[in-house]
Amino acid sequence: MTDNNAGRFIDSAKRVGANVVQMDSLQEAVKYISEQRKGTTLVPETTLALQHGLRSLLVDAGADVFSGKFRDAGQVPWAGVTFSNFCLADSGTVVLESTNEEIRLATTLPEVHFVLVDPATILEDNLAAVEPMAALHKGNDPVFVAYITGPSRTADIERVLTIGCHGPRELHILMVEGISSNVMEN
Repeated sequence: MTDNNAGRFIDSAKRVGANVVQMDSLQEAVKYISEQRKGTTLVPETTLALQHGLRSLLVDAGADVFSGKFRDAGQVPWAGVTFSNFCLADSGTVVLESTNEEIRLATTLPEVHFVLVDPATILEDNLAAVEPMAALHKGNDPVFVAYITGPSRTADIERVLTIGCHGPRELHILMVEGISSNVMEN
């Protein structure tokens, strides 16, 4: 990752409607999330979430973190918090391996999606993503990979652009150096 990729990613993500905030630490990101809380928050137990104790950090900060199966979370949870595998600078896209159903639910059900990004994982474009994508799809088991570019939007309804119809109305990309430079974990 170069600083040029980070700057380009920030510009591209903002252009498609994402809120991009650079954070000095994971604790600052947790504070940012907890200060905006308005309801139940889904935090999938991924490798990085467990490694950083994300659920505990959010609970300690006052967030209402759902425990249990996400399908039982009720109506529409307020937020989902995930880590990304990598990002694409040219389009402002966040990419995360989402084979685990809880990751898919945390990124599509809530009104708001917070995604934690290490700037070291920002790639230039899709061509630079070929190697990590091939590695993610290694083996015989099916793998789901989500490409998230801005908040959910559609123009299916009488050709009127609607935000949040098929997913989160808001996407907050929280850039935190040092959370993980490994594009194979999220």
